[in-house]
Amino acid sequence: MTVDEQSWGRMLVLHARIEQDLGKALQRRHGLGLSEYRALGKLVAGPRGGLRMQELAEAIGLNQSSVSRMCARLEDAGLTIRDLCEDDRRGVYSVITDAGRKRYAETEPTYCSVLRTSLDKAASDPELAAAVSAVRGA
Repeated sequence: MTVDEQSWGRMLVLHARIEQDLGKALQRRHGLGLSEYRALGKLVAGPRGGLRMQELAEAIGLNQSSVSRMCARLEDAGLTIRDLCEDDRRGVYSVITDAGRKRYAETEPTYCSVLRTSLDKAASDPELAAAVSAVRGA
C-alpha cells in the first residue's frame, strides 16, 4: 500500500468516526439528522434563506432525489418551505422558516461541541493524529 493510500485510509476512518458521533448526538439531543442539520446550515447562509434544490444537493453532497425526500421531512417538521423560482417556474427552492432558523441555532452548539470532542479524542490515537492535524491546520 502506498503512503497516499495509507494516509487516505486514515482520513476516511477519521471522517467515519466523526460523522457517526455527530449523527448520534444530533439525533439523540435534537431529533435532527446530520444531513438535515447541514441543509439547514446551508439555507441559513443562503441568499434570502433559500437555495434551489440542485444547489442544496451539491452543497451537502447528496443526490437530488435524497435532497427532495429530506426537504419533505424538513417541511413536515415546519423547518422549511418549498417555493417556486420566479424566473423559471420549473425551479424549486427550499427556504428556511423561522422555526428552522431557531432549530439550527439550538443545534449548532451541540454540533460544534461534539466535533471538537471527537477531534480531540481522535488526536490521541497515534494512527489518526496526523489526519486530525491536517484537518485542524487547513
